[in-house]
Amino acid sequence: MTQLVYPIDANTLLADVDAARAMARNYAEAYQSASPYPHICIDNFLPEQVLENVLTDLRNRPEKETSFARAQENKKVSYVPERLPTYTKNLFYALNSRPFILFLEEMTGIEGLIPDPFFFGAGVHETATGGHLDIHADFNVHSKMKVERRLNTLIYLNKDWREEWGGSFEIWDKEMKGKVHSFTPLFNRMVTFSTTSDSFHGNPSVVNHPEGRSRDSIALYYYTATWDDSRKSHSTLFKPRPNSTDKKDYAERRRDVLRDFTPPMLYRKIIGPLSRLGF
Repeated sequence: MTQLVYPIDANTLLADVDAARAMARNYAEAYQSASPYPHICIDNFLPEQVLENVLTDLRNRPEKETSFARAQENKKVSYVPERLPTYTKNLFYALNSRPFILFLEEMTGIEGLIPDPFFFGAGVHETATGGHLDIHADFNVHSKMKVERRLNTLIYLNKDWREEWGGSFEIWDKEMKGKVHSFTPLFNRMVTFSTTSDSFHGNPSVVNHPEGRSRDSIALYYYTATWDDSRKSHSTLFKPRPNSTDKKDYAERRRDVLRDFTPPMLYRKIIGPLSRLGF
């Protein structure tokens, strides 16, 4: 397959819609036929200057939006796009706009994709030395917009990264019996995959760069208006790897019990504050 670059101008961050859709058609079959669930890894995805500009921006990072320090997700922080320097912030807007949405629709075969103007959970993700993210399936509904989560797009920012430095993105089978694919988080490598309640993935290998560099990525999520309130929503579902020291996460089980014994209106009112307290 000929190596293609997403047709975005490094200065204006404007993209050619027709060229974007044409590029996507080259990857559609590979994406849609991938196992154990639809996904793709594309190297040198953006014009290199785009991410060089992002790295320049990230020399001075803003206040972190969220941070994680628990058994399943440790030494990871997220920077929400509107707090980032102008160029990087505008790149997020570009990847939330029509050309990239049509690129994703053409490649994945999913019609009616909706970008998230709130960037819920999205942004620049930084995992420090000693950090990791256990294997999991993502939350399945956007709590504010009430839309169904369908796609994750990750673009890595780590120059000359080696596999032995940890942080590789892993795809596991739906039965959690074994790892199917592993992608080193190389600079300008893009991974997109379909999200379901059994699309298990993560970066459980602890980051250990010899110079203490963090593992950085751009993360965006996309949705469709297909959510039905008769379905069961869930937050992140962590799954321990077989024969590992991964810890079970009992948070979702506690929420299930609370949901079963609480009137729906009251549950929706209290679950947000309880989640922020670690319930």
